[in-house]
Amino acid sequence: MALSIGIVGLPNVGKSTLFTALTKKGGLAANYPFATIDPNVGIVDVPDSRLRKLADIVHPGRIVPAAVEFVDIAGLVKGASEGEGLGNQFLANIRETDAICEVVRYFKDPNVMREVGRTADFVDPAGDADTIMTELILADLGTLEKQLPKLEKESKRDKELMPKFNVAKRLVDWLNEGNRASTMEMTDEERVAAKGLFLLTMKPILYVANVDEDMLGDDFAPIDGVTPIPICAKVEAELCDLDAEEAAEYLESLGLEQPGLDVLAQAAYKLLGLQSYFTAGEMEVKAWTIPVGAKAPQAAGVIHSDFERGFIKAEVASYEDYVTLGGEAGCKAAGRLRMEGKDYVVADGDVMHFRFNV
Repeated sequence: MALSIGIVGLPNVGKSTLFTALTKKGGLAANYPFATIDPNVGIVDVPDSRLRKLADIVHPGRIVPAAVEFVDIAGLVKGASEGEGLGNQFLANIRETDAICEVVRYFKDPNVMREVGRTADFVDPAGDADTIMTELILADLGTLEKQLPKLEKESKRDKELMPKFNVAKRLVDWLNEGNRASTMEMTDEERVAAKGLFLLTMKPILYVANVDEDMLGDDFAPIDGVTPIPICAKVEAELCDLDAEEAAEYLESLGLEQPGLDVLAQAAYKLLGLQSYFTAGEMEVKAWTIPVGAKAPQAAGVIHSDFERGFIKAEVASYEDYVTLGGEAGCKAAGRLRMEGKDYVVADGDVMHFRFNV
């Protein structure tokens, strides 16, 4: 599954430094507005300790973790919804992503620029987040204002479009009150219709608090109901330059169990409502990405679309059974290897093999 998360924020909040560390790709990180113009893209592995335990049993040629695509998008400024700064480009780039990861400045640094009228060491996380949310809401209102006349006309000819027209009208009022589209109460039918409106504030969102090193253990107040993930982008950048042993020692000195970027990748995966199932064999141990609640044929389909069409059955063992019983043979001997059909809802961590017609 091609899953994309846009990293956004005001200029100079540390987005590109975070992206560089996150992807080890070397995106431009500079101390001036719009250092990022064209979006950088990087694929990030989702850390999962279960893969190594499976590999210890089957001794594969390689281990392939799940992955999420991160996109470093140009910094946004007040007025972006009206084209200020790189507003139009920013909004176009974020519209193509599945979710939003907003970096908010908590660190103090007099050498890093702020927007006009604020000193470099001024910190206002809630205000910064509100600036971006306001611009996204205004952009969505502009989108709806363009769509509504056409929707009204088409819904009179095609009654199936009426739910989309009605939810669009309701969303205009909701957004005008300063709310995100995704927080409006909707029926399942309305929510499906709303997705077809391609609104920015319908996207899932998580917040990263870019903090000073001595703030990593602090608790932070929720932003828009979401608790931010504390990450020190400078620390993460330094970790990238260390070998595994040095990085482990550095983390221990900071009182951290894992890099903040691992936490972020895992949080992004969950934000999108995703989970992994595994295949394990001599060639590879691999994590396959599926939506929570996916059924067995859908799970087969992420390997190849023909597998979903020709699905017959799946051999399934839970991750816990597979590890405890020493693999497929142990599960079979203990009666813990199950045959599941088309209605089976895949659980996170299932180890699966498929039978299908070609």
